[in-house]
Amino acid sequence: MGNYTREEILRIAEEEDVEFIRLQFTDMFGVIKNIAVTARELPRALAGRCTVDGSLIAGKGDGCVSDLYLRPDPDTFTILPWRPQQSRVARMICDLYCPDGKPCGESPRYILEKTAAAAEKEGYTCYIDPECEFFLFHTDDNGIPTTVTHEQAGYLDVSPLDLGENARRDMVLTLEDMGIEVESSHHEKAPAQHEIDFRYGEIRKTADNIMTFRMAVRTVAKRHGLHATFMPKPRSETAGSGMHLHFSLFKNGRNIFDRDGASGELSDEALYFIGGLLAHSREMALITNPLVNSYKRLVPGYGAPTELTWTEDNQNSLVRIPVGRGEDTRIELRSPDAAANPYLVLAVCLAAGLDGIRNQTLPAKAAGCQGGENPAETLPETLKDAVELFENSAWIKEVLGEEFCVQYADARKNEWLRYTRQVTDWEVKEYLYRL
Repeated sequence: MGNYTREEILRIAEEEDVEFIRLQFTDMFGVIKNIAVTARELPRALAGRCTVDGSLIAGKGDGCVSDLYLRPDPDTFTILPWRPQQSRVARMICDLYCPDGKPCGESPRYILEKTAAAAEKEGYTCYIDPECEFFLFHTDDNGIPTTVTHEQAGYLDVSPLDLGENARRDMVLTLEDMGIEVESSHHEKAPAQHEIDFRYGEIRKTADNIMTFRMAVRTVAKRHGLHATFMPKPRSETAGSGMHLHFSLFKNGRNIFDRDGASGELSDEALYFIGGLLAHSREMALITNPLVNSYKRLVPGYGAPTELTWTEDNQNSLVRIPVGRGEDTRIELRSPDAAANPYLVLAVCLAAGLDGIRNQTLPAKAAGCQGGENPAETLPETLKDAVELFENSAWIKEVLGEEFCVQYADARKNEWLRYTRQVTDWEVKEYLYRL
């Protein structure tokens, strides 16, 4: 991916024998959607004249205008390395627009764009360094994904214990081919669990990169006969998968999280940013942890955050401060899970941190201060609790838009209802014989 003009894209498509172009966007729930056009239709696509039926997109209500226009972002043009070398396939990430020329207000990418642009008006540019975790499982004889793995590798193990090493290597090479700079990759704590970290970038570009990462990981895994899943907690006996986010905030070309002249200390702005994240963490949990399954990851004993504290080394804390200082000073938010929509997560987190700076919100608790009469607060324990906090938040409606919040909450309430109607294997095992 790079800085392309319309003419450059047309030239590259011709020189590289690009026959199909996928026009991609992300729906409310973090699922990539697309239509494909032939090279002949590329000029029309670049002019923003291709449409999709908005009424059929997840998260859009029945009253949604039918036609939505796709406006490609030229900088996201990239050739898909796993497709044929002849009659090649490229993709561009698109923004959704209404027929009246206005952006679709419920588009996650637009919500992040709006939030980042508002921050820039105040002089802030946010950079993100993501840690993306996932599992690699076998499929059955019919190609259906399972939770079966034959490996028992743990944190930082290598081959032959790490049976996914070859697949992970090919994922890294594919991401590099697509212009994403990978910093490191390794086996994670749980059997069949992996992590790929890529270089920090501006907040909007990072959200695009995370979605590209997910597409590439799942595609490469399939080519290795495996299924890659970003389900937060696919196996009850192991750790779940997070999407830890490292935030750096720049103003006038300087990382303002670093306190000048005081080695090792965070700036007031950094403390306020932490305070904002902690203050809004419960009401934005439905965004950072959007599924029924998300809350089965947020339990003690598995390295996931369970308390609204901040620390340098406590794995139970919501916010961690990595050791780097100076230009490397950053704040790590540990609650978002692997399934969360990165556009929405980054939008609410940036808004929360800046709200903390504006209101000079100091973080209430550091790890080790919990206990006694004032134990540390926790994140909501279920999706139902998260929905209630979300719906009662005036602040979240300001960030995401009231119409978006209504549609999003309704969808999650429906998910909770469907979950509560299920009789699980645990219930049958627990009650059937003895009752």
